[in-house]
Amino acid sequence: MGAGVYDKCQTSKFASSAKGPMVGGRRPKAPTEYGAQLIEKQKVRFSYGISERQLGNYVKRASHIKGAGTAEKLYESLESRLDNIIYRMGLGRSRRATRQMVSHGHFVVNNRRITIPSCELKPGDVVKIREGSRSKKIFENLGERLKDYNAPGWVSFDLGSMEGKILAKPKNIETFLDLNAVLEFYSR
Repeated sequence: MGAGVYDKCQTSKFASSAKGPMVGGRRPKAPTEYGAQLIEKQKVRFSYGISERQLGNYVKRASHIKGAGTAEKLYESLESRLDNIIYRMGLGRSRRATRQMVSHGHFVVNNRRITIPSCELKPGDVVKIREGSRSKKIFENLGERLKDYNAPGWVSFDLGSMEGKILAKPKNIETFLDLNAVLEFYSR
């Protein structure tokens, strides 16, 4: 699918190597506009771990919001998901792992236990690790993991109180996702 979708593919170890000889002696066809848009849509789906229907709903909702910046609104709604915010705070190794952590009930949002990974949060919401889950193995070496982690400016996590806060709306930091191509794909 082109550029690496998962974070471990973003390292120099996984840098793309030079292409080998052509298989079967045929030249690859030039990608069509539709094909490029489809690849971008799939990149977004796989990187956020959401279904086709969920992404379609996010695009529909973002396109119905009045004002400019439909791609920005789509990015905000994707980044505001609970599983993604916990991932951005550095509490999980991957979005898939944080999705499972949420569905197992390890987190409390505004003093309510939430088990729905797609729950959308807004600025000012407080996310805590549930009291009964703090002794679990997945949260054992949290201090060591977060020592070198650099969270985005719109989220914060306090290791002492084991709670994080959404400070502002997410700003687009993903450079390898072309959300305008995704919007064009769904506007067909």
